[in-house]
Amino acid sequence: MDPRTGFPVVGMVGGGQLARMTHQAAVALGQSLHVLAVSADEPAPLVAPEVSLGHHTDLDALRAFAEGVDVVTFDHEHVPTEHLRALEAEGVTVRPGSEALVHAQDKLVMRRRLGALGLPVPAYAEVTSADDLVRFGDEHGWPSVLKAARGGYDGRGVWVVGSADEARALVPDLLAAGTPLLVEAMVDMRRELAVMVARSPFGQGGCWPVVETVQVDGICVETIAPAPGLSEDEAEAAQDMALRIAHELGVVGVMAVELFDTGDGLVINELAMRPHNSGHWTIEGSRTSQFQQHVRAVLDYPLGATATVARWTVMANVLGADQAPEMGVDERLHHLFARYRDANPHFYGKAERPGRKVGHVTFLGDDLDDLRHRARLAAHWLSTAEWTDGYSIH
Repeated sequence: MDPRTGFPVVGMVGGGQLARMTHQAAVALGQSLHVLAVSADEPAPLVAPEVSLGHHTDLDALRAFAEGVDVVTFDHEHVPTEHLRALEAEGVTVRPGSEALVHAQDKLVMRRRLGALGLPVPAYAEVTSADDLVRFGDEHGWPSVLKAARGGYDGRGVWVVGSADEARALVPDLLAAGTPLLVEAMVDMRRELAVMVARSPFGQGGCWPVVETVQVDGICVETIAPAPGLSEDEAEAAQDMALRIAHELGVVGVMAVELFDTGDGLVINELAMRPHNSGHWTIEGSRTSQFQQHVRAVLDYPLGATATVARWTVMANVLGADQAPEMGVDERLHHLFARYRDANPHFYGKAERPGRKVGHVTFLGDDLDDLRHRARLAAHWLSTAEWTDGYSIH
């Protein structure tokens, strides 16, 4: 408990943009968000006053950090599971707990558990040799999707393998580097969806509308809320499935369930037990943002309303350009507001590098086509200082 304010202290491991935005949401609740970051120039330490420097793989650093907070939570899933179990054994309140979080840390553990629950997952197998992948590909068809069981994100740690020869060339080097692997059947999908849920220790659950996510090269570039063309029955089925997963796994906090829409049903892709890119739209588009909801959940406060505030919300990610524009980001922001007064931009305090998520921009309204058009134009402008429709800033 913070003696200055009388409020509990939430400790978030990781200093990235998710911690930055969680801090911003926590301020309104009177919370003191304490951040464990690797360096002082990460996104969260640039805005949060309470920062400890240390690595998330250092158990002593985690212990020292936990001493000053009431609950430990995360802006990423990379804390070693054994460290989390050690903290819990020492009486630290960790949310989500290690037995839940491991399902977001290890894709093979996740596939086995969800399959045992009878939930829809792609055909999969553990890969401990090239022969494992070859047998799977011969049985389920090529190409097959090879994944790192731990540590992959935004397209990293994923390889589309087209033949047995490719498998034999790729797998030995990955295994020699210590990368745990699994293979999944290629899913014939028409689009990708995601659903964000929240769960408190008390057991209260909350769910936002199912959204459509648009991916390019494994990176989400756009989120549309709610997912267009999804029937009420399909949306409810996806929400019920996500809430069931949160209950069965004992999740505390917010969780994203990424889905493949095959046209004949939904298939679970991945889980993330933290605020997630597919939920950024909730900052402006929902009565309660995913970030405030996460703080509420880990403190076991009653959860907030998840109703939308507009017919449609479109969020577009701002990615670092292949070649950094000469125009500075401040001037780009100036011209964005001059053209679109209703734009809602968010910058993360990150250096611009090609393909790196450095921010996002959100639009709300009734005309979906217009919102998507403006969101794409705005995100591209903020990335490159170029209006692709020929608009002049002069």
